[in-house]
Amino acid sequence: MANIASSRKRARQAVKRNAHNSSLRSKLRTAIKSVRKAIAAGDKAAATQTFSASTSVIDSIADKRIIHKNAAARYKSRLAAALKGMA
Repeated sequence: MANIASSRKRARQAVKRNAHNSSLRSKLRTAIKSVRKAIAAGDKAAATQTFSASTSVIDSIADKRIIHKNAAARYKSRLAAALKGMA
């Protein structure tokens, strides 16, 4: 454990920030899974709707720098390609 007051504070802040970032990453993964589930179900209308909702979630998390902007673009691109490939 840290002995200096400022380092104790930084340790407290790190725990709080880690919890916040973890919840945002979880939100991202849930959004991606929901689109994949809709695509697997074969419902194109629902998949399109969840894709547009997930796109905003992915972008907001990239804006907060939880994930890199190129990673966000890759997720969106792969989901869009899967959506386009639906029969």
